[in-house]
Amino acid sequence: MTKPNVERLRRFLADMTSLVGGAKQDQDEAAIVEVGSRLLGQLVAHDDWLPQAQAAAPATGYAQHLLYCDAQERFSVVGFVWGPGAFTPVHDHLAWGLIGMLRGSEIEERYERDLVTACVVPTTETVLAPGDVGVVSPTLGDIHRVRNALADRPSISIHVYGSKIGATRRHVFDLAGDCARDFVSGYSDTPLPNIWDRSRDAAGRG
Repeated sequence: MTKPNVERLRRFLADMTSLVGGAKQDQDEAAIVEVGSRLLGQLVAHDDWLPQAQAAAPATGYAQHLLYCDAQERFSVVGFVWGPGAFTPVHDHLAWGLIGMLRGSEIEERYERDLVTACVVPTTETVLAPGDVGVVSPTLGDIHRVRNALADRPSISIHVYGSKIGATRRHVFDLAGDCARDFVSGYSDTPLPNIWDRSRDAAGRG
């Protein structure tokens, strides 16, 4: 088995750390999203760096693996592995987010709140292919549902959020009614080893 090119992920994290470190999150969201999208696009243009433990698909549903969280929780990186046909509920993020397609394909369905009924209604649908990057944020549109576009094999996408997303209290939406329900997503149980620790690489455990 070829050893994953973890250095590619290290470079991305260093660039993202510099980006968010020089920005005021509430004022510079547009700049973070613009530059961050380019950085994520460069990362997912190469499918040689994600360790197998974070790429194995569940038999049903999807897994979300925390790949990295900034020490100040200014951003986090999560790998989503989608089983065939898997999908999320309709949900929001309450922070900016970038979605980079690494392997396979997924469909993003956007929703927005109806100003009269407060129900969520569908607006647009986008198909992401490897190398594509999508954006969510409270100012650009923050409510969506994501599903694996492939019914016969897994897909993998890499998500970057302007928060520690797995610990953030946010909302899922009931399409049959008008209610939003609080939830905290958490993560699946195969964390990435400390990618800054190059001694692991030297020992063959990176």
